[in-house]
Amino acid sequence: MTPEICVVITAYNAEDTIGDAVRSALEQPEVAEVVVVDDASTDRSAETAQDAAAGDARLIVLRNDSNQGPAAGRNRAIAASRSPFLAVLDADDFLLPGRFSRLLAYEGWDLIADNIAFVPADMAQAFDPTRLPDNETRVFELDLVGFVEGNMGKRGETRGELGFLKPLMSRAFLERHALRYDESLRLGEDFDFYVRMLARGAKFLVTNECGYAARVRENSLSGRHGTKDLGALMTAASAHLDDQSVPRAANSAMRRHHDQIRDRYLLRRFLDIKAQDGLGAAFGFSIKPPRNFMPIASGILRDKLRAQKQPAAPVTNTLRLLLRPED
Repeated sequence: MTPEICVVITAYNAEDTIGDAVRSALEQPEVAEVVVVDDASTDRSAETAQDAAAGDARLIVLRNDSNQGPAAGRNRAIAASRSPFLAVLDADDFLLPGRFSRLLAYEGWDLIADNIAFVPADMAQAFDPTRLPDNETRVFELDLVGFVEGNMGKRGETRGELGFLKPLMSRAFLERHALRYDESLRLGEDFDFYVRMLARGAKFLVTNECGYAARVRENSLSGRHGTKDLGALMTAASAHLDDQSVPRAANSAMRRHHDQIRDRYLLRRFLDIKAQDGLGAAFGFSIKPPRNFMPIASGILRDKLRAQKQPAAPVTNTLRLLLRPED
């Protein structure tokens, strides 16, 4: 098969893991390009990527003079590449053998994703994909409503994780609709991108076959986003509500998703004001306008109830899959 995929990797201080990411991408016969964007790392991320390629001319390394975030890095990589299909690989993660041959066997899609194995960092080097559960292969189409609902929390449940999916994407679809990542986002940039694709009619196929391994670390950047990042994501969610491309049937799900992000933002902003200016100023924020009060109060109560519960032992050596057999 003629190589036809560009693997996009953005990296910031990822020298410990980027070698595995680059090697796993170059081992896929369908890969024509691996574009690494070093986002102003202060370590040897770029050099480690080049060492891992061992002279393979398919690797392109670009360097940013200042840190711009993953969305900007992905846009730069897309602009520097030519392959008809694009795949994002986080610098912490790695691809499993045969991933792209399996995905390319399916037809009629604009995005296609597979299952993700969440691998504890201390198990990554010894990870054996042949020991993953051998479930019956299932393929389903994910529409805009299903995708949005798959990223929301429900009462008594943790927030959904479909935004973690790492699909193979059609460049032709992106070019036809002039779509790129929103560079104002450092949180939820993938979710936002897929929503805008789905709103414009993209066909999104998902298979429960596993081809992507995500390394789970306690100090991952995804757990350290602040109020500013949540505010930017809330702005993007508001733009989705105003997007005329969004089908009317998705309006309710989009509204509920927006409101959940807004509530998270309000609570985070309340806590920031309390820490900086005191409880009185924070209370003033919570009642101006009055509609702020209930989501903030509910969030505080929820956090207090969680704190009173016996903390669960940290999971350090358990592998899990994003899509379970019953999903």
